[in-house]
Amino acid sequence: MKPEPYIRVHFLEQRLILRRERKVLFEAPVSLAKKGLGEQMGSECTPRGWHQIRAKIGTGCPVNTVFRGRRPTGEIYTPELGQAYPDRDWILTRILWLSGLEKGKNRFGRVDTFRRYIYIHGAPDAAIMGLPGSHGCIRIHNGPLLELFKQVKPGMRVFIS
Repeated sequence: MKPEPYIRVHFLEQRLILRRERKVLFEAPVSLAKKGLGEQMGSECTPRGWHQIRAKIGTGCPVNTVFRGRRPTGEIYTPELGQAYPDRDWILTRILWLSGLEKGKNRFGRVDTFRRYIYIHGAPDAAIMGLPGSHGCIRIHNGPLLELFKQVKPGMRVFIS
C-alpha cells in the first residue's frame, strides 16, 4: 500500500510542497502571515502543526473569481479592481479550507483553524510570493493553485511549520 501524499508548508522558506514520502509531486512559493506563526483566534497568524483539507471550494469557477465568505461575489479580479480596493484581502479562484487535527493546539476553542477560516487560496498575479504578507491564510498564485487543486482531496493532511 502506497503512503498517502501530504502537503508541507514551510514558513521560513514560504514554500508549499506536495509530496509522497520523499518524492516531490508539486512545489510552489506561497505567502503566509505577515504577523508570523500562531494559533490564537484574531491573531492574523498562520497556525502550526497538522491539519487536513476540510473542503475544496470553487470547482468550475473562472480564474480570478473573487470569494467572500467562501462564496463567489460575482466579481472577476482585475488589476483595476485591485487598485479600486487596495486594502482588500483578495481570495481568488479556489479555496482549500483547512481544519486542525491537534486538539488544544489548532483544533477546538480559541485555536481552531477551521473556525478561524484559514485557507490555501488564490491571490492576484501581482501579489508577492516568498515573503510573509497574508492575514493568516496561505496565499498562492492562481496558476499553481489550479494545478494543486487537481491533485488534492478533502482529508489530505497538511503540515505547517
